[in-house]
Amino acid sequence: MSNPLLELIAENRAGTGIAMPSICSAQPGVILASALLAAEKGQVLLLEATSNQVNQDGGYTGMKPDDFVGYVKGICAEAGLPDTSLLLGGDHLGPQAWRTMPADKAMAKSRDLMRAYVEAGFTKIHLDCSQGCVGEEAQVDDETSASRAAELAAVCEAYAPDPDKLSYIIGTEVPPPGGARKEDAHAIEPTPPARARATLLMHYQKFDELGLEAAKGRICALVVQPGVEFSPFHVDHLPTGEGKALRAILDPYKNVVFEAHSTDYQHDSAYPRLASMGFAIQKVGPALTFAYRQAIYALDQLLDWLEEDRRTAPKIPAVLEAEMLAQPTYWRSHYHGTDQELRLLRHFSYSDRVRYYWPQERVQSALKAVFASLATHTIPETLLLQLFASCVVKRARALQRHGFGIEKALVLAQIQQALDPYYFERVETPQLEETL
Repeated sequence: MSNPLLELIAENRAGTGIAMPSICSAQPGVILASALLAAEKGQVLLLEATSNQVNQDGGYTGMKPDDFVGYVKGICAEAGLPDTSLLLGGDHLGPQAWRTMPADKAMAKSRDLMRAYVEAGFTKIHLDCSQGCVGEEAQVDDETSASRAAELAAVCEAYAPDPDKLSYIIGTEVPPPGGARKEDAHAIEPTPPARARATLLMHYQKFDELGLEAAKGRICALVVQPGVEFSPFHVDHLPTGEGKALRAILDPYKNVVFEAHSTDYQHDSAYPRLASMGFAIQKVGPALTFAYRQAIYALDQLLDWLEEDRRTAPKIPAVLEAEMLAQPTYWRSHYHGTDQELRLLRHFSYSDRVRYYWPQERVQSALKAVFASLATHTIPETLLLQLFASCVVKRARALQRHGFGIEKALVLAQIQQALDPYYFERVETPQLEETL
């Protein structure tokens, strides 16, 4: 059976300027919207979970890897996306979730993590052992990280139902999983080519030392920083220039591309430019849950116009605010400022830490009440256009023809509008001459 990821990588390396979005979210609305869009466009859906979200102990979602696979496949079935069009990836797999333990214990947990992921059917594996454990530096050196990554790859090779289906991603020129960088004054610098080359070569060396020749051939992408990032109130947009020096380091390795993380909120033109720079895999997550929140808050306001006596009912932003104040774990260390600044950050940050609170029981109850009330109304087009962009309303009308009520269709359409720029027309990329 063909491997869509490897086919895409081959096309990108051939100069087609093609790329694939990688959806990093466990939010059901985001998954459904993404699956519907992939089905509409006849594309494969690449969906990833992090070791914090999903692991052998349950993660913060409460799901183990096999639970997550069943959950995602159920949503994709609703969207009409067949299993053959779904690729599952594990993002930042390594000791990160257990970094408060000594390294030997954290790596033991990581080995169990890898086994659980590959046995559940995940085939795209990001080996990330860059974060230090107890008694180590926050970021370990390249040799330590690569050595641990090779050790975990050996576990994947041993327990995957079909190791030939595995694809390994290495490197981590990105913030820790789950959040963007904090606000600061300095711009994000692209990865120096020499550092990217050194990371790739060190991983090859450590795979060789463990006799992982076949696994080494399955290394298909290197995570590097093209200069894109976001913080709570700021987006670092892709710098001008073609990134030729960085792209040139791939020339000797014909089956390897770059993977870009934190591509959320970029200008539409950035995605084909990234593809032409060798970034065939483009991660997105918070921008999609940000769009989900935008749509939900707009629906909440919409209901205010439809029901004058709603003033005493709990509003979704207020319910979320109460939950975030009662359980500040997911935002406290990420946001800083005055009380007013923190209130705005909790709801409207690009980091979108509010996404962790949607599953809470009180929030879900408020959501169900809003959706149930909206379903009883005929909503004037002019009111929709007051709170949603015309392109979102148009997309929602198309989704209604697939059986969704307007209230759910608007949410899905808002998310799809944020994701759609990743599905750009391919642009031919000039081939670089051998420089190494």
